[in-house]
Amino acid sequence: MSKPQSLSNHGRFDPLYHFFLVALYLLNLVYAGFHLHRQPSLSSGWYLVLSLSAIVLLFRLRAYPLKVQDRVIRLEERLRLQALAPQAWRTEIYRLSEDQLIGLRFAADDEVVDLAKQALEHNLSRKQIKERIKSWRPDDWRV
Repeated sequence: MSKPQSLSNHGRFDPLYHFFLVALYLLNLVYAGFHLHRQPSLSSGWYLVLSLSAIVLLFRLRAYPLKVQDRVIRLEERLRLQALAPQAWRTEIYRLSEDQLIGLRFAADDEVVDLAKQALEHNLSRKQIKERIKSWRPDDWRV
């Protein structure tokens, strides 16, 4: 059974992506640069350009779903705060930044409103919010 999620272990790695694909594409880029250095030609230069474009594509393909996930988290956390916060404070929810809302997603229902108030009062970052969480609410659906 895996360890319960916490601040120290909530980051997620996809071994095929992070350790295999990224390493393979970086090795390919190094090889393309080496090949261009050893045998300068139009085709060697083009191979280097394609290798660079493949690296950009690899990182953009990872960034796009993460951005969509962040937008969904922003919506979920606003809805959760709307349901949990006192009526008088609900208008303040829209002052929270996307970064703050993403940090709040790990806070349990009984502490999320207080943490949201602290985030606004002290302009807390995502990391600072996560560090203040007492009761961690795991998010196992992350990309």
